[in-house]
Amino acid sequence: MASTPGNQKARHSENSQGKKSQHAEEAIFYMNCRAAYLTVFKSSLENIKSKEQLSLVLQQAGRNPSQKTINKYWTSQTSSLNFDDFCAILKKEKPPTKNELLEAFGKIDIDKAGYILHDELCKILTTRGDKMTWEEVTSITNQADFNCSGKLDYNKFCELYLTTSEQCCKAARDRLETDPRLRQQHFGNQTENFPEGISLPVSKPSPRVSRKTDLKLPKADSRAPSRPSSAQSSKASTSTTVTVGASSSSSTKLIVEPDTMKEWQCAQCRGCFYLEEDGEIISHKYRLHLPQRSALCVTIRPFTIPQAERKSCHWLSVDTALFILKENETQENLQLVSFTELQNKEVFGWRGELGAGVYWLLPFTTGCRLRKVKTQISGEAKLVWRDEDGELALTKEFRAALLEIFETIDLDGNGLLSLEEYNFFELRTSGEKCDQEAWAVCKENFEMKKNELTRQGFLDLNLMEANDQDGDPWDLWVTLLSLGYNKALEMTEACPFVIDVCAERCKPRVKAISLEAGGSQLSRAVCRSVVNKGEAKVLDGSENIFIYTYRSGSRITSVIENKSENKVIIHVNNEQSKNCLNNRGLTVFAVEVAPKSMMVSQHVMALNEQEEWIYSCVHSLVC
Repeated sequence: MASTPGNQKARHSENSQGKKSQHAEEAIFYMNCRAAYLTVFKSSLENIKSKEQLSLVLQQAGRNPSQKTINKYWTSQTSSLNFDDFCAILKKEKPPTKNELLEAFGKIDIDKAGYILHDELCKILTTRGDKMTWEEVTSITNQADFNCSGKLDYNKFCELYLTTSEQCCKAARDRLETDPRLRQQHFGNQTENFPEGISLPVSKPSPRVSRKTDLKLPKADSRAPSRPSSAQSSKASTSTTVTVGASSSSSTKLIVEPDTMKEWQCAQCRGCFYLEEDGEIISHKYRLHLPQRSALCVTIRPFTIPQAERKSCHWLSVDTALFILKENETQENLQLVSFTELQNKEVFGWRGELGAGVYWLLPFTTGCRLRKVKTQISGEAKLVWRDEDGELALTKEFRAALLEIFETIDLDGNGLLSLEEYNFFELRTSGEKCDQEAWAVCKENFEMKKNELTRQGFLDLNLMEANDQDGDPWDLWVTLLSLGYNKALEMTEACPFVIDVCAERCKPRVKAISLEAGGSQLSRAVCRSVVNKGEAKVLDGSENIFIYTYRSGSRITSVIENKSENKVIIHVNNEQSKNCLNNRGLTVFAVEVAPKSMMVSQHVMALNEQEEWIYSCVHSLVC
């Protein structure tokens, strides 16, 4: 008999409900995975690097893995496991149900008495099946409730086992929900919601390492490309492909003709991007004041330090950008004006006209090339030595690094450090400011000009610090590590940059205001720039999810906008991309987007700029 429309509709409804139920279960599964992972690690970009870490993170997910189970996933060829690997393991190693546990105990309790002797249990666990070690058995039996006759009520034990497992998972989920930092770690990267009235974060010190704490070297964050994610995407998806030629960039004519700019007035300010321990990037922020309406040319580029001109500098390949926001009545009410989308080699710029008023200049880098990397360092550089008279002196290598640092923190480039510039340095390295009284002491002991510290004065100040520690370089290394240097005195986790502002009809004034993370204002500006300029695609099968893709010079950025009333999980697959490097460090990943919000899916650049690269990405709706 042919199916009636009513029967077909009913079956379609059942199938839809089944798919929704499956997607809901997957969403809960990945939430539990993320909660357990972030109980052990700071970010889901961080890898599992030992058997002990694997065992611990599995326990946080409510599993109780034996050594044999651990060995199954951590072989002699394993160096690390990533978040996707962890999810795949949890899908295979499902927690036992109460019936399965009772059935297993029932095979031991032949008489069906409901009890098992302690000695009998230990013998079985250490000799049969997935054998446990005595240490593992002891950890279990210590939690079990044996009576005075040495018998275990295994029915109660099963209840205790399952309750403890669920409590462990619940504790991880609760921690994820209540910890603001962890809530931002949605599947390995930052998520930004954009309610109205977001204010620019208040400036605050951001020292990476305090001088008053033990010195800890930054751990390398190995972001190896992940295996295909175990996330199962639905049919709602969209794909984007962009092919870029070798050394290709949107090299639009950037600078106004020199003859035209002869009468223009210019202001320059330096700054630096610093990579934090958790992968976050902080930088200087600036306020621009224009006394009258004027044509403007604004550029930002990595800064070539004079002392480093003859050596290969990691930071010169780091991408930079600058977002211009207009301050209206208050600094909490900032409006995106434009950003530096024109490119000429490593220089990014913007040309246009701005009215009189106050603007914020927010530097930005994608993080594709400023990131944690594993570097093989043969030995620790020497910072100080003693001469024939036993007096301490700075080594040639350390002096060179200090002169590089001086150029970076000399924000106005006048060859001297003002108290304000020096305090940015102090806040970064120690978290404390130098007050006027302490500055007066510096003036008495170190070379100054016009109440500003000279290069020699800065070198002597660091030598004094070494003398205070009787040659112990501990505090000196705190400073170096905080400023992005490794133990070989290479700047690998920082990128100095320089901003130039030229105005046709007035003198622009640029002033560094803070040194901090970009915050919601910068995130919103990045998203808005992509939405305004990029190509928009609707996620097939979901009319409220949009994927925007924008190529700006040598980088590509994609943004996800969720216009629905519910949060969504988007699966992102880059496996068909060629010669690409993204800021997440993962080939396949998932992102969670809150209702009525948008977020950056990823930034992508060429791994090797001398070769063609292909950005091929599929965004799919999971839930």
